[in-house]
Amino acid sequence: MVEIARSELVQMFRNRLVLVTGLVIPVAVGGYFVRQHEVFSDLGSLGYVAAIVMFTVMAFGLYTTAVTTLAARRQDLFLKRLRSTAASDPSILTGLVLPITLIALVQVVAILTVFGVVTEPPAEIPLLVVAILATTAMMVALALATAGLTNSPEHAQVTTLPVSLAVIAVASWVGISGTEDLAYLKRLLPGGSATELVVNAWDGGVPLTDSLPLVVPTLAWVFVAVALASRLFRWEPRR
Repeated sequence: MVEIARSELVQMFRNRLVLVTGLVIPVAVGGYFVRQHEVFSDLGSLGYVAAIVMFTVMAFGLYTTAVTTLAARRQDLFLKRLRSTAASDPSILTGLVLPITLIALVQVVAILTVFGVVTEPPAEIPLLVVAILATTAMMVALALATAGLTNSPEHAQVTTLPVSLAVIAVASWVGISGTEDLAYLKRLLPGGSATELVVNAWDGGVPLTDSLPLVVPTLAWVFVAVALASRLFRWEPRR
């Protein structure tokens, strides 16, 4: 797994498309939200801005790049060759998505650290860490499921749009309007409970016992996405 991850990291820095989608765009958009935080916090709160930053990086930096990577490795038969080695299927997939996952986590932590310095730090850092890790798991699982429906790296630009836009839209809806109305619906949508968790962690004022159950819907999406991935993922080029 480590060798696969190291090789994938080298390939990432040689691919301009991956560099743009995985590194440049998330940092640029995240930096814009931090710079314009006063405007966006007027719509919701500082927690809302933090949630949007997190989902922007996770949707475009992690999810889209992971789907593109897996589709590319399938198309050039790299996945097929890896299966002929002693590495197990989970080790292969983990090695391929590990570099971009770690990069996305570093980006989120770095941008939110700057955000906390220029505004106010989060009220509950451990709770924020839980929200970030749960969201990361959800986006990786969704990437594996989407990769099963993606024929090529170019096709990934189309197949990833629905989920990317959906999680950002849900985060905006929940972050701006809160969960006083339609709470169950908002929390069950992908990204809804994670957004509320980030808002609670950053803004404070909500008991920990009320916030922790919000992890459950996000982990449920992990389970659903993994189940879909196990049925849809293909190791050889799709026809």
